[in-house]
Amino acid sequence: MSIKNNLLNIKTTLPEQITLVAVSKTKPVSDLMEAYDAGQRIFGENKIQEMAEKWEQMPKDIQWQMIGHVQTNKVKFMAPFVSLIHGVDSLKLLQEINKQALKNDRIIDCLLQIHIAEEETKFGLDDEELSTLLSSTEIQELKNIRIVGLMGMATFTDNKDQVKKEFTHLKSVFDTIRSKDALQSFSILSMGMSGDYQLAIECGSTMVRIGSSIFGGR
Repeated sequence: MSIKNNLLNIKTTLPEQITLVAVSKTKPVSDLMEAYDAGQRIFGENKIQEMAEKWEQMPKDIQWQMIGHVQTNKVKFMAPFVSLIHGVDSLKLLQEINKQALKNDRIIDCLLQIHIAEEETKFGLDDEELSTLLSSTEIQELKNIRIVGLMGMATFTDNKDQVKKEFTHLKSVFDTIRSKDALQSFSILSMGMSGDYQLAIECGSTMVRIGSSIFGGR
């Protein structure tokens, strides 16, 4: 199967309100261009340097999304062009993104990463840290970022019930924040990857991150 066919097959299974992020980390520009020529415009990378190199080489109507863990000292390299940062899990990181966005005269969209998995290694805020962050006065002062939703990664397991429980929890956190209506821009729930995106969509995801099903395994 070609990248184009993989992509088109996946798109036929996605409801139209679902945003597809093609996870292109470690893949060469030629592979990304094949997806681009098939109509894909949103790509997700997990290393800032690699994303910046691809941004320089590729068409400028692409939306680049940072889906990996972000180190504050690297934010400046993507601030001129990144369209969405997924894994934001601290006020310190938000402040750095805000600072670099200001330097580039931009407002950068961010998703707050929520820790839903049972694995200790995953990054993210717990429910208490999330509400503390959202109600802090410091966050109100950040005028060059926009918090547009939440992102989470389920436990890597074949146990669908557990994954469903984690996705359902994230959706309820998302709904709670939306119902408070303080954040007008709050509309994205990024959950679901190649192995579990259909379940994530059933649980209320609005954005899925798919790599290996499009580009093949690493």
